[in-house]
Amino acid sequence: MLPKAANLQKIREGRRTYAITPGIPGGFIKPGLIRKYADVAEKYGATLKITSAQRIMIIGLKGEDVDKVWEELGVNPALSYANCVRSVKMCPGSAFCKRGLADSVKLGMELDKRYHKQEMPSRLKIGVAGCPNSCAEVHIKDIGVMATEEGWTVLVGGSCGRKPRLATVLAEGLDEDRVLALVEIVLAYYKQYADIERMGEFIERIGWENFRRDVMELYAGRQPAEQPETKATAAAPASAVNAAPIQNGPITKDSIIGDIIRQNPNTIAIFRAHGMGCLGCPSANGENLEKAAGIHGIDLDALLSALNKA
Repeated sequence: MLPKAANLQKIREGRRTYAITPGIPGGFIKPGLIRKYADVAEKYGATLKITSAQRIMIIGLKGEDVDKVWEELGVNPALSYANCVRSVKMCPGSAFCKRGLADSVKLGMELDKRYHKQEMPSRLKIGVAGCPNSCAEVHIKDIGVMATEEGWTVLVGGSCGRKPRLATVLAEGLDEDRVLALVEIVLAYYKQYADIERMGEFIERIGWENFRRDVMELYAGRQPAEQPETKATAAAPASAVNAAPIQNGPITKDSIIGDIIRQNPNTIAIFRAHGMGCLGCPSANGENLEKAAGIHGIDLDALLSALNKA
């Protein structure tokens, strides 16, 4: 089992090191807390790493020191589940930047308060940019919100990883209240109908027109006429479904993690029990069990046995 709220960082000659990521909403941190980070890192021989999600990760920790570090920091972890709203990234916006067209910090902090760490079908990232320069990288976020002269634009379905995907514009010219209402609908729809897949993969599977029609009908106060499962088979092109090939026989070391969990959702608990919680990450769709077990330092035979029993 992993230490509390820690990620396995590296295995060198049998020695494991871990990383922890405290939550820092919007990347705003007071000087006193930065000093505490530095003191704790120095005390336990760790290193501080600035992340792309506007946080400070503490890396190189021994497993037995993780709980002590959390206690001394006195802050909460940035993540609750592997598949959750990972971060809400925001630029300085009109509060701090001469180019800001709207208050991205205010809106970003509200989204962070509402959704950060909320469990989702897969990992999910949100970006809020105060102008079209998009310093918060809204076009590669699952949900992006960007200010323009006409109001806020909401984009959906962006991601990086093994299969990068640019987000698509869902609505434009919105005020802050309408943005919050639309984001709530998008997340509820995604949670209800998505498999263990990123927002963009879900949209491709059911078809963009189906997704947009359903979400905007809900936004306008009308229930969609059909459920997306029905429409996916009727309207989505076969190339967009990306269904996992049906596997005959037992799970083997060559089985792909993403295929296993789509065909056998009851295996999710087995993966998590063996310390492999990030089942919605891009690697899950490309790595086989043997490679993943080696990276995570997991006994492959024990994992295979447990998965096949499940």
